[in-house]
This record gives sequence, structure tokens and C-alpha cells, in this order.
Amino acid sequence: MSLKPFVTRLKTFNQSAGMVMHALKDSEESFNGFGEAYFSTVETNRTKGWKFHTKMTSNLVVPVGDVRFFLVSPSSFEITPGAKIDAYMNVVIGESNFSRLTIPPGYWVAFQGAGSGSNLILNVADMEHDPSEALNKNLSEITINGYELHE
Repeated sequence: MSLKPFVTRLKTFNQSAGMVMHALKDSEESFNGFGEAYFSTVETNRTKGWKFHTKMTSNLVVPVGDVRFFLVSPSSFEITPGAKIDAYMNVVIGESNFSRLTIPPGYWVAFQGAGSGSNLILNVADMEHDPSEALNKNLSEITINGYELHE
């Protein structure tokens, strides 16, 4: 398993009655065991975050819409408190770039609706939700150069 986040391009298959969209297979590098799968939505230009998992690896897929993910390394905070920083990773995945974003523990993450309307995210996590293993910050506590993050 990689210690840094990475994006994996996913396969889709168009069929006459609808599309098949792969998400994750146990034979892939990003599969680190199964804990739970859940969906989250985010509206256009709205942002959810910041979250930092100490143990959980997330495998994020956006089957409906497009979502911009911002990932920040904790070492960025040691520079200047309150300064606008550059994201370690800033990537849009979804219908326009059907991929999976794998995020190991140890990164601050926020995500913003980049498609119109409601954008749907699937997280296939390697452990069940445990509030004691995650940290949260308000959106205003981490600012990214060139982006306005609104709840």
C-alpha cells in the first residue's frame, strides 16, 4: 500500500440499459481490507471538511457529478498559522474523470461540489467509522491558495 494519496483511472462499460462503473477490486493495490462503504453528497460550490483520519484509508469514487478534493499534509501547518497554503493534491474526480482517489491516513481532506446540483461520493473504507480516530477542523482553519471554501 502506498503511503501517499493516489488516483486510479477506473473502467466503465456502456450497455444498452445503462452503464457499469467499477469502483474497487480486492486484487488492486488500493484495497486494504473492508470496513464499511458509505455515500456522501455535496452540492455545487459547497465544501465539506476538514477531516484527518489517523487510521482509516479511504477509497473515494464519484459516480454522479464531479467533486474537487483538497489534500494537505500536516507539515504545511508548521509554516505560518493562518497563511494560505497550496494543497498537496487538488484533483477533480467524477463523471468528467472517472477515477478512484485513495487516501491513506495522515492527510487533511476537504471536498467541494464541482458538478451541477448534488454530487455523489462513495467511500469504500478499510475500517468501520470510529469518531475517535478522526480529527476535524473548520473550513476557515485551513485556506487554499486560489479557492474559496464555503460550507
